[in-house]
Amino acid sequence: MLIQSHFSILVLVLGLLDTQAAASPRRKKVSSVTGGGITQAPTAQQQTAQIKGGVSTATDGSTILDQTVTVNGLDMRFKVSAPADQFTTTSGVDGGTADPGTAGAMGINILLHGDGGQSFFDFPNQAVQANLMGVVMLAPDPNLFWGGGSGLNRTDGAAHSQAVNDLILNELPNVVAYNKSQVFFTGVSGGSLLLSGFFIPAQMTNFQGTGVLLNCGGLELQVNFVDADAVISSTTIHFQSTQDELALLQPAIPSAIVAYENLATSGGLSTAQINALQTVDNSPQGGHCEFDGKDFVSGVQVMADAFSNVIQPGGNGQVDGIGNVLNGVVGNEQLSFSGQT
Repeated sequence: MLIQSHFSILVLVLGLLDTQAAASPRRKKVSSVTGGGITQAPTAQQQTAQIKGGVSTATDGSTILDQTVTVNGLDMRFKVSAPADQFTTTSGVDGGTADPGTAGAMGINILLHGDGGQSFFDFPNQAVQANLMGVVMLAPDPNLFWGGGSGLNRTDGAAHSQAVNDLILNELPNVVAYNKSQVFFTGVSGGSLLLSGFFIPAQMTNFQGTGVLLNCGGLELQVNFVDADAVISSTTIHFQSTQDELALLQPAIPSAIVAYENLATSGGLSTAQINALQTVDNSPQGGHCEFDGKDFVSGVQVMADAFSNVIQPGGNGQVDGIGNVLNGVVGNEQLSFSGQT
């Protein structure tokens, strides 16, 4: 998979990659000699830290706040995009009127990027959609891999999953007023691995009744499932891939689909109930995350723009350029891919 880069300063070619080579220029790996010693090039995390946060304007005119907090000993950088008045009076956003810790009327859609962080910087879910404000988090890992490790082996998955949960519940209310019963999630590639393998089973009990969009990635359960029956019976999950998905993920995504379907069956859900909650599509003729058949960045954006159609209650499943993607998983578990990439 192509690892994400940001402008000209982030370039890595490690493990599970996550964007097209043309998405941004690559940084050459270099070493410098200082005082007779060799200094290794800074990590992606260190380079990203040089990009300042602060306040900016979203594509829909909302206000974006980019800041970093420490959660469980991990530096967690995140962005929130919301109408200015939804920010708290202590957030530093001009126009913020909410008292810290108070609930708001709007929900949130939290996106976890792919390996290297491309979607953190692009922030494809920044526009308010169907009463959901956008949030994106940056993986607290030197390579900007959610769950650390590489490939399908996410060695820090449990710790990262816990940090995401604790940031949402303990830190985010100090920044923005949101409806705690309307917390949805989007994964992109490596972010989808963390969500499916670790976060949903360990933490989704705190966010029951919402949904998760798993783009171009899926992993079997890596930890014990807390309140499995309650979570599975109330959570909408959509697996979205492409015909030319990465070879590494072509068996992993179907395995994740089967694992979640089996949980629903074990929980007593009927075929109709399962298919209403768990859906899958890999019809786009494109490579990894190229849901528009063209490019990683624009492909991810296509799915972000259709989030309410695919995940939120009453959605018609329509995605621009693809059509209706809401195919029930029962009978569609073993995806057919046309290429090895």
